[in-house]
Amino acid sequence: MLLLIGAFLVLMLVGVPVAVSMAVSSLLYLVFYGVAPDIIAAQRMIAGVESFPLLAVPFFIFAGNLMNIAGVTGRIYSFALALVGWMKGGLAQVNIVGSVVFAGMSGAALADAAGIGTIEIKAMRDHGYPVEAAVGVTAASSTLGPIFPPSLPFVIYGMMANVSIGALFMAGILPGVVMTVLMMVTVAIFAHRRGWGSDTPFKLNRLAAASIEVAVVCCFPLAVYVLVQAGLSLNIAVGIALVVLIACDWYFDFSAVMALMTPIILIGGMTMGWFTPTEAAMAAVIWSLFLGLVRYRTMTLAALAKASFDTIETTASVLFIVTAASIFAWLLTVSQAAQLFSVFITSLTENKWVFLILVNILMLVVGCFLDTIAAITILVPILLPIVVLYGIDPVHFGLIMTLNLMIGLLHPPLGMVLFVLSRVAKLSVERTTMAILPWLVPLIVALILITFIPAITLWLPTQMGLIR
Repeated sequence: MLLLIGAFLVLMLVGVPVAVSMAVSSLLYLVFYGVAPDIIAAQRMIAGVESFPLLAVPFFIFAGNLMNIAGVTGRIYSFALALVGWMKGGLAQVNIVGSVVFAGMSGAALADAAGIGTIEIKAMRDHGYPVEAAVGVTAASSTLGPIFPPSLPFVIYGMMANVSIGALFMAGILPGVVMTVLMMVTVAIFAHRRGWGSDTPFKLNRLAAASIEVAVVCCFPLAVYVLVQAGLSLNIAVGIALVVLIACDWYFDFSAVMALMTPIILIGGMTMGWFTPTEAAMAAVIWSLFLGLVRYRTMTLAALAKASFDTIETTASVLFIVTAASIFAWLLTVSQAAQLFSVFITSLTENKWVFLILVNILMLVVGCFLDTIAAITILVPILLPIVVLYGIDPVHFGLIMTLNLMIGLLHPPLGMVLFVLSRVAKLSVERTTMAILPWLVPLIVALILITFIPAITLWLPTQMGLIR
């Protein structure tokens, strides 16, 4: 066990990529200790990605890429600007609201930071905001991507923990709302202290137009309900409501109604049993193609090809991490590292709240050094048995783990959002890190609330019958 962990840490320290470090240290352990035939390495790596839920990964990545090239991010920005741009610190508030909407389509923090985040940073700089403020709020708001459904980390966690991915998706909604409110309050405080004004004049007609778009989206499920009560079948009711919605959007040319409909379609489809979370990812791709090729007609074949190749590249890197982490995690289990860690933790405390404090500290540290997917794949087999022992709901723990690892994306030495925003804003990593630090406060507060008030996470999936 010491050779496995030691080799992994040494390879990481000398700059070897995380996935390669895990694969090489696992092979070294197999060769030196002979705990299993060498062919087991290949078998475990294949088994790590031979999973139906993992099909959601490339499709959600593809959907996010398609939304970016279809110009949907620009429409989301315009909608958020009309809704909250008139507030003090308006563009910072726009940054957060835009991320909330984009979170319902991409499911990844990096997609948010590199997509709509690029537009938001440029706009904030052009309006005179310090570049550090633009980078900080963009980094904080990007963490909303994997908390609001859909979410790539939830897919990986659900697969590893054998937990309903649909329950995880529903569990992320209220925590996402809590995070959004805390970040908007933080912006209001900064705006008051630093004298940030509004960035667009208050115009009742613009605010009314944005509010009408929200009302239109909210009316969609209401219209379906009314049609069903009138005697139509659910499928016909949804079809009629969707046709009317598309016709209204085409006629009035709404800014973001179709983008706002994405999470409605995905969550509604899963709730009504039309598709699984994996199939929801495919539905997101179909919806993205419809918007880009039919509704907005902004997607060219060249752009579509680029989005496809970007998806292949990203998916390959994610699945390589999963394969390497699966054999690494298996060896940790075989070497009884999980049992030893369980004995060590239970000897420290019998109180589950103290355990959650220790786990939060552990994952905040791990998130600074490990990729999110790798961390989930390694830690879940070790921590989940202890979680069950303490009587903690695995869905609740999944939210805690994901939020911790999202905060880790903002830290050096391996925080990917940190490096993306450093490149986008043309700042050094050191300046980017200092810019992000104040914005960690609302995220830590949200983490504390979600950790110690499980009802924030569990109420909605419980009400929907997804967990007991």
